[in-house]
Amino acid sequence: MKLKLATATLTGLLMATPVLADLVFPSLSYRTGPYAAGGIPFADGYADYFTLLNERDGGIGGVPARVLECETGYNTEKGVECYESTKGEGALVYQPLSTGITYQLIPKATADGIPLHTMGYGRTSAANGKIFSNVFNYPANYWDGASITVNYLLEQNGGSLDGKKIALIYHNSAYGKEPIRTLEKLSEKHGYEFTAIAVDHPGQEQKSQWLQIRRERPDYVVMWGWGVMNQVAVQEAANIRFPMENFIGNWWAGSENDVIPAGAAADGYKSLNMHNIGADFPIYDDLKTHVFDAGKAAGSGDQTGTVLYNRGLYAAMLAAEAAKKAQEIHGVEEITAAMMRDGMEALEITEETMAELGMPNFGPAFAVSCENHGGSGQAKVQQWDATAKTWNVVTDWIDSDKSVIDPLVEEDSQAFAAENNIAEGCS
Repeated sequence: MKLKLATATLTGLLMATPVLADLVFPSLSYRTGPYAAGGIPFADGYADYFTLLNERDGGIGGVPARVLECETGYNTEKGVECYESTKGEGALVYQPLSTGITYQLIPKATADGIPLHTMGYGRTSAANGKIFSNVFNYPANYWDGASITVNYLLEQNGGSLDGKKIALIYHNSAYGKEPIRTLEKLSEKHGYEFTAIAVDHPGQEQKSQWLQIRRERPDYVVMWGWGVMNQVAVQEAANIRFPMENFIGNWWAGSENDVIPAGAAADGYKSLNMHNIGADFPIYDDLKTHVFDAGKAAGSGDQTGTVLYNRGLYAAMLAAEAAKKAQEIHGVEEITAAMMRDGMEALEITEETMAELGMPNFGPAFAVSCENHGGSGQAKVQQWDATAKTWNVVTDWIDSDKSVIDPLVEEDSQAFAAENNIAEGCS
């Protein structure tokens, strides 16, 4: 009788204590294919941050986080398949990590009420949240990146680019074409001559493009590349003896993978970055204790502290903070995708927030709103030291030219709204 009573009591307690469902964060990763060198460290950093939250904090607001990884191979069709196969698992937010996949998911995710975070990629005009209600691209977008590059070059040239030549070498895809319009507009404003040079996927053959660069002798080359294209471009630039300090990549063309293969020839190459670099942050002590030493790391551990591993950490941190904000706004721990969207739109990242998270000065301070899903629009410039095999940050946060960017965002987003019969507004 006592045994039956004890069993009944235990059963009652278990039934009275609700088991919280996990918070699902899909990861559309690519650990295979020609872009795997970039996809692997990002996916590792993204997963490791959520593992840290689970192991150290018991999840987010007491609810465990679950990273649901699906291999896309950086293929748009596979990316859409991953979305369709995982959205029913309780997905809170998608990180497509591909502009092509993003373009296909914008209407799908919006219809399904699931937010997308296309951090520094995707459709730039999604920064206008009055039209793109479920798409966020904070802390900066591609047009910001193009403008920041020009602003940096202005600073390097005493405030004038009049008569200078700037060439863009770009991945011949939706991603690579994103900055062209902005760089054209800025050429009208600042008087530089602009040339755009396409490189077809995956970018292993670029000799003709660099012969063109050698003939035309631009003062600066800007790169919008990804994967193997970047390392080939750096080597080809070295082959024609283009000055590396005048070769500047965007934030997807500035990882260790892009420069190490060229050895000493890559010394001086520059790129943008939307966050800070290295492993000299307090969060790495916690990662070592709760993730790396505990044998719970997502990868082999050889990517920690690299640019793209840090970017994965950063993306996960922003997602987790938005989830916390959603829990706070709605007063529940088990949030839905719609609640997550609200949290993302109310997100504010301050210096104090980053310091509390063990990531002081990791990224720019910014606040999101319905009108602005794009964040602060800032980035830094970093430069490769081939001897030390490390990136050195050579600027503070640089602002983009909003007098040029904002009208472009408004024009493009309004065109999208007209094409898709979307009513502008904030809830």
